[in-house]
Amino acid sequence: MFSYVDLEARIPKSHPIRKIRKIIDEALSQIEPLFNEAYADKGRPSIPPEMLLKASLLQILFTIRSERQLCERIDFDLMFRWFIGLGMDDAVWNHSTFTKTVTVS
Repeated sequence: MFSYVDLEARIPKSHPIRKIRKIIDEALSQIEPLFNEAYADKGRPSIPPEMLLKASLLQILFTIRSERQLCERIDFDLMFRWFIGLGMDDAVWNHSTFTKTVTVS
């Protein structure tokens, strides 16, 4: 089955989340070199920290109580997928990713 959903078209032009995403993208672009330095050249590819930070921001903005609930919401909410940068068919990571990221840092 093919998906022709354009996530960009699904978010209303006047929705406040568009302004928030623009601000966040600009801020993250400034610290992207620091993220790139932290990546290893070898090993399994990791989830981009920008996506995890955006997801955490959504958790705060929408008062989602746990990472498990956040991942469930990302899985079915098109606006969340758009904000984070996930495509319509992209898999959502496991909720334990947040815990692992925090404990390793």
